[in-house]
Amino acid sequence: MRIVITGICGFVGSSLALALVERLTGVEIIGIDSLIRPGSELNRQRLKSAGVMVRHGDVRMASDFDALPSADWIIDAAANASVLAGVDGRTSSRQLVEHNLSGTINVLEYARRAGAGLALLSTSRVYSIPALAAIPLRVADEAFVFDAKNGASVAPHGCSAAGIAEDFSTAAPISLYGASKLASEVMALEYGQSFGFPVVINRCGVMAGAGQFGVAEQGIFSYWIRSYALRRPLRYLGFGGHGYQVRDALAPADLAELLIKQFNAADRSGGQIWNVAGGAVNALSLAQLSRFCAAEFGEHDVSADGSPRPFDVPWVVLDSARAADAFDWRPQHAIHDILAAIVEHHRQHPEWLEISQS
Repeated sequence: MRIVITGICGFVGSSLALALVERLTGVEIIGIDSLIRPGSELNRQRLKSAGVMVRHGDVRMASDFDALPSADWIIDAAANASVLAGVDGRTSSRQLVEHNLSGTINVLEYARRAGAGLALLSTSRVYSIPALAAIPLRVADEAFVFDAKNGASVAPHGCSAAGIAEDFSTAAPISLYGASKLASEVMALEYGQSFGFPVVINRCGVMAGAGQFGVAEQGIFSYWIRSYALRRPLRYLGFGGHGYQVRDALAPADLAELLIKQFNAADRSGGQIWNVAGGAVNALSLAQLSRFCAAEFGEHDVSADGSPRPFDVPWVVLDSARAADAFDWRPQHAIHDILAAIVEHHRQHPEWLEISQS
């Protein structure tokens, strides 16, 4: 089997490549990456040592796909993955669309020519911000939790204590980032239907793990742990400044396990959208994450700032029941194991945060 991975020198792309090499016999993995993110070169060396071929390439450039050989599958892990992209002053709205949507079109054209199946890595942030904000919540153990008994409000369709399901609303507004990924999903499904190749769309929750660079908008668990350990200033933003907002975490190795199952059952997985995340059992609030950090590194003050953050929502936990039922798949890495791995990596590489923010 030959697999092409875009964005292969990022955290998710590189982690998937290494996990697939470990799990698949005789697999050949070729990746492209623009290498513009700080730290990318470090992952490039790790991949080379594992026998993974890495080529310099930008998904925004159609010609960068011309030299790629045919493949059985292409995994699209290249994206500007920040919900603030296009409005944060770091990238323009046009750059966001070029990267996340135009880049996907180039990937789809390659898949069409090469006869490859596509696994598109999408995001939980395609779900409607007003609908997410309307989910009834209460506070328990310094965290927002789903409140099924709240008589004052009715939960939007598609959510429960288990999390947000695939039929939850994707109505605007969802942020420019979310819109670019939702549009990519639609185009991917249409290409697959029109040209007869399998398309698998995995809406991923927060990916987290030991080698993740510390960028708050993309890797909050790694960023928070490393910043806390280094005694960097940290703030609880919005929602009263308490740090009750919750996200779930998924290890890339667990995503790799699902991808293999989806590749082997393309007749069932193709043309489908799947939530893929750690779920309610792997969910944690920032306040709870700070408690974990205090136990590891000692107390460190986190300031309260109730100022609202653009596009922020209090509770994003995905329900992956459809994928679990269809593929007999469940995450094997518990949240505290993921966090412990980040801690150990930080102790071995205390410079990691500085590298990713250079």
